[in-house]
Amino acid sequence: MWYSHNSEFLITMEQTLTLVVKLNVTPETSSQLEETAQAFANACSWINENVNHRLTNRNSIQAVCYNDVKERFGLKANHIVRACARVASNRKTSKHKGRKVKGFKPTSFDCDSRTFRFIEEGWLVSISTVGKRAKLALRASTYHRGKLKGKKPTSAQICQHRDGDWYIH
Repeated sequence: MWYSHNSEFLITMEQTLTLVVKLNVTPETSSQLEETAQAFANACSWINENVNHRLTNRNSIQAVCYNDVKERFGLKANHIVRACARVASNRKTSKHKGRKVKGFKPTSFDCDSRTFRFIEEGWLVSISTVGKRAKLALRASTYHRGKLKGKKPTSAQICQHRDGDWYIH
């Protein structure tokens, strides 16, 4: 909570917490996730290579390349928006560090409220992939369940960890 110096008002701010939960995936859904992560990484790489390097605003990047990315990579609209945002973020970080963007690995993709939905009943997530929407069970511990109970997360990152398993952040 934040208080003003003169105690006339009170501002409460909710903390953002990132939970990492393993996903139960079948070979079919694993392939869908891999295909989506590959398309997302390819789109990010293409955007980074073909859009003016001085652009670091996600909306400016999106305005320049949205239709081309849609045609080339088969991503859903909101995945394209998230790819543009990832490129913008990586460019800003690289610029701040005085480096170039190294590249994009096909190990994750970003989701927003339209491409990801948490379903508390059954402890599932619904995720848009390149092919179709996939419903996946969460391996949620008691801790995860306590933190997620009654919540409606609006964004997520789907990641394949080094162990080869898929997780949602």
